[in-house]
Amino acid sequence: MSLLSRITAPTARHDAARLAAALLTHHQGVRRSAPKALPSTAPRPTGATVPTGPTGLGTSAARITPRKPADGTPGASHERGTGVPELYCPPALRDDPALGQAVNGRLIEWADEVGIYAGRLDRVRAADFGRLMMLAHPDTDDPDRLLAAGKCALAEWATDDYYCDDETMGSRTELLGSQLGPAYAALDPAHLPARYVPTWERDMRGDPVRVALRSGLDHLGRYAEPSQVARLRHEVAVLFVGYGQEGSWRSRGHMPSVHEYLAHRQINSFLPCIALTDVVGGYALPATEYADPRVRRAVTMAATASTLVNDLYSMTKEHDSSGVEFNLPIVIAEEERCSPREAIERSAEIHDELVRAYEAEAAVLALTGSPQLRRFLAGVWAWLGGNREWHSGSPRYAGA
Repeated sequence: MSLLSRITAPTARHDAARLAAALLTHHQGVRRSAPKALPSTAPRPTGATVPTGPTGLGTSAARITPRKPADGTPGASHERGTGVPELYCPPALRDDPALGQAVNGRLIEWADEVGIYAGRLDRVRAADFGRLMMLAHPDTDDPDRLLAAGKCALAEWATDDYYCDDETMGSRTELLGSQLGPAYAALDPAHLPARYVPTWERDMRGDPVRVALRSGLDHLGRYAEPSQVARLRHEVAVLFVGYGQEGSWRSRGHMPSVHEYLAHRQINSFLPCIALTDVVGGYALPATEYADPRVRRAVTMAATASTLVNDLYSMTKEHDSSGVEFNLPIVIAEEERCSPREAIERSAEIHDELVRAYEAEAAVLALTGSPQLRRFLAGVWAWLGGNREWHSGSPRYAGA
């Protein structure tokens, strides 16, 4: 089925269909670089007519020239110094090292205060999650807003490390469910009869991951509306379901099929981070638009694609770790009985298909949605570029 036939936007006009068709036409053939801006997300003057073809910010998507190879030589298809193929992904919209360093320094101070990654903070500092926040959220230069998003992200990753992934940090598969339940209660408080509250509070404060989750949400609450907080709680609950699914695979030695893994990567993804795009940007996407199935489809495809970037860049890191690890190249190689190199290339193709689908479908949605939706969709596009830029340079994935 063609991508165009999957775009279900009943209120879209023929102009939107023409825009999608133009995007898809220019996506066929060789891999090309993605535009910085998402087509049709620029605000339109009141009363302006929708153009019959892509114009304005981002319309270079209709006249994209092939990406210059990373090493400047004809035929090069892989990024310099990595085994990761060239990906269809927008470039980062900004790079402000000073801002990233400021956010990272404050993030490390906070991690020390709440107690996560005790004895390992040098490694967390080197990973430079503050830089990720700076790159992925270019619509604000407020370090405190970026810090709020960074706290939530680092607390979610600590949940994964402490409970799911890293035995050196105490993770045990048989305890996963009993740990994730109280972890979620740090975000959506349990309301117990009075006699049980003190004991429950001691349990909550005795676990650094729960302390971090609660603290991160409290900071975010300075900027987020109740509907945005509820949105994050929902996305984190879904993320925790993904953690449980992966734990089940580990406990029974199950290698998922490719389609099973890709569905898993939609729920075990960067979506909780992406969902904060409007909070960090200082506006609120209406809950009805965020929940629109068409918007949900586009945004979840972007989240899956961004997480496949993580799969590609973390290959060496995970290969060198102990225990069973899952990433898309491994799953493809197992199912298709192909070489690791072929599996990596196939993974890149899947990533690119998802990014192109997001680009086309989000551009159509932007023509018929609210100004907040246009800004949010453009923010997700920027998030994809910042995420890929961070992965390509973070010491966390050095040697990938």
